[in-house]
Amino acid sequence: MDFLKSAVASAIAKGPPFPYTFGDKVDLDPSIWTLYNGTKREDGSDCSIFSFDIAANRSSLPLARNAVKKLRTLRHPGVIKVLDTVETESYIYIATERLVPLRWHVKRKSLSPETAKWGLYTVAKTIKFINDEASSVHGNLKVASVYTSDSGEWKLGGFEVLSNVKDDDAVIYRFGSLVPDSGRYTPPELAKAGWDALKRSPHSAVDSYNFGILVFEVFNGTFSGGDQAGQTKNVPPSMHASYKRLTNPNPKARLSVGHFLEQGQRHGSYFDTALIKLTDGLENLGVKSETEREAFLEDLDQLTDDFPEDFFRMKILPELLKSVEFGGGGPKAFGVVMKIATKLSNEDFDAKIAPVVIRLFGNPDRAIRVCLLDNLPHMIDRLPQRVVNDKIFPQIVSGFTDHAPVVREQTLKSVLVIINKLSDRTINGELLRYMAKTANDEQPGIRTNTTICLGKIAKNLGTSTRAKVLIAAFTRSLRDPFVHARNASLQALAVTAEYFSEEDCTARIMPTVCPLLIDKEKLVRDQAAKTIDVYLQKIRKAAASMPDSVLPPETGASAGPRMSTPQPAESSATASWAGWAISSFTNKLSAAAGEIQTSAASPNGAPSAGPGQPRRSGPSGGVQTTSSASTLHRQALKSPPPSAPLSRTSSSGTFGASGGGGESFFADPDVGEDDGDAWGDMDEGDGADAFWGEEANDAPASMSSSTTLPEKKTATASTKKTTTAASATPFDDGSEPDFAGWLAAQQQKKTGAASSGLPKGLAKPSAAGARKVSATASKPKPVVAQPAKKKVIDTKPKDTGDDDDGWGGW
Repeated sequence: MDFLKSAVASAIAKGPPFPYTFGDKVDLDPSIWTLYNGTKREDGSDCSIFSFDIAANRSSLPLARNAVKKLRTLRHPGVIKVLDTVETESYIYIATERLVPLRWHVKRKSLSPETAKWGLYTVAKTIKFINDEASSVHGNLKVASVYTSDSGEWKLGGFEVLSNVKDDDAVIYRFGSLVPDSGRYTPPELAKAGWDALKRSPHSAVDSYNFGILVFEVFNGTFSGGDQAGQTKNVPPSMHASYKRLTNPNPKARLSVGHFLEQGQRHGSYFDTALIKLTDGLENLGVKSETEREAFLEDLDQLTDDFPEDFFRMKILPELLKSVEFGGGGPKAFGVVMKIATKLSNEDFDAKIAPVVIRLFGNPDRAIRVCLLDNLPHMIDRLPQRVVNDKIFPQIVSGFTDHAPVVREQTLKSVLVIINKLSDRTINGELLRYMAKTANDEQPGIRTNTTICLGKIAKNLGTSTRAKVLIAAFTRSLRDPFVHARNASLQALAVTAEYFSEEDCTARIMPTVCPLLIDKEKLVRDQAAKTIDVYLQKIRKAAASMPDSVLPPETGASAGPRMSTPQPAESSATASWAGWAISSFTNKLSAAAGEIQTSAASPNGAPSAGPGQPRRSGPSGGVQTTSSASTLHRQALKSPPPSAPLSRTSSSGTFGASGGGGESFFADPDVGEDDGDAWGDMDEGDGADAFWGEEANDAPASMSSSTTLPEKKTATASTKKTTTAASATPFDDGSEPDFAGWLAAQQQKKTGAASSGLPKGLAKPSAAGARKVSATASKPKPVVAQPAKKKVIDTKPKDTGDDDDGWGGW
């Protein structure tokens, strides 16, 4: 039984449960309360706790109980918000929103003039409400009675003696003097006649005087006594006249707080500021007309950085987000949102801004989408990569195909902002597909920006496809009719040269850039020259690291100087040019190996012809062919290996030699190697077409082996040389000039000089002969050479003076 009584007594002493946890103690001015930071146990939200110890301050208990009562019954945005209260026989607890004493800011002088005016404006509205609407007097107005909330708003407390003037037994009349530190702030009439003097003067006079002291203390930091009341030190000049009337020693002449507020709201007065207009307009933003909303947002956009950040974060930002998403705030409201968001912590940004931004990217309103793209650089660093790649980018890509050019252009520009947040698969897949469309856009500016964008994101492209994509895009843009598109492509090629191989530079890029060196626009010509210089430096650097030759070193007999090649000792410019021009012809001769054999006649008895004579068939009127200059050029490029023996034998006879081995060059080539041009007259009717046709390719061996060249009679014509023709291997002399054209010119010169004295049998055939040649060449039957003994053709040319211009000396 005793145990039960003790348990009940303990429960009564502890009182009702208090669902808040006490934290750190907060320093205060002299007060009957002790302030603690606290948290709500249910959700962990922050709060403040005012604690009153009844046993230690029993004389002040009426003040504490009056404060609890007034805080719970007086509701106003400028009054401290009460969450819960608990009163027992030993203590009184008041849980409120998280608060910070204004004294902290005043001591540190951290309040800007604009913020100070805004705070005084808030307190003035609250006092006006207490004096006029509530018909009450605060009686304890000072810096220690004002707090700031998480949003930076000034909240009024200190309701220990707040009383209704209609109550004859009000607390303020009996306990007004018990308020801590009341001596410094008491008006002069109360200091002389006591608190009962309130009944003989306007009830707002006390609060007017205390509000004047509050103005002085906010702008100066401290207030020592009544002698400082009315001093204008550091008080804004626009406030001087009204401020002095607040602290008038005569209570009946004092300006009420309500009138002070009214005067300050006049145009150009001390309360006519952007921040105060903002706070007033924010309360009914959702019901404003479009014109009023535009004016409000215009003022909001002009705010400077010295305004209270907490207020923007806690009050303005949520209202603006609702206005943008649901209330038609539009791009201007979102621009202000982004301005505020730059000052938010990462946690607040993720909780308040990111979800709204993701939803807004799906908004079909073009103005909102363009505004989002414009402000993307301000928030991209705070958005996680997964969110950008998986949620935002799929919404952005719709802008690439939008009908409005401004949306397409802004979407393209946003690629540079989000590129580092995209995966490789997204970049090299979906992104490049959409950029390929903008590269062909009807707007030249969008095409130009696509080229610029590709140049800047080149480092982000996949290495396997980067060169292919960039070359295709840039070379196409080089042909764009828009001058700035061509210029942008040249600039992009210059800055991305490192991503191309030397082969791509020489074979694919430089050939397309060179035509722009003579572009009609000087801007393009100058940039093309700069781009060419970049690639030439790259190619020269690569060429400097290459070996002189990849051919195996020559050994033995082939190591000596090539036959008929002019040596450096020749000083004549003509000889030097001729030397390198015909050097490729002597490749065969310099590489020839073996012993030259003599022979009296060909096995068939057919006379051999010199290199300058045409080949003819037998007397039956077969095909007469003369090799073209281009065939000579191709034959000259065939260099035999040194080990192949030379032979002059063929299926139809043996060629003669005029000396030195020049016959090996004019010998019939291997089967299938350009036999069609072998000195044939390619201009003779249909014979050329039949020669390059399918039938000629089917039997090249018969045509090659059945024709012989007549022997040119020289001093050594009595001696026959028999060698084996070397197998031809192609050799590409990249530095060789157009020898075919030169040889044709020489042949034409000879023909013109000796046109009146051609040897017998070399005259151009008649029309009938030409038709016979054409008919014969078109037949698939092989041409069989006739025995030389039946008809011998005298091929000795007339003696002319042009031999030195041809191949004299061979």
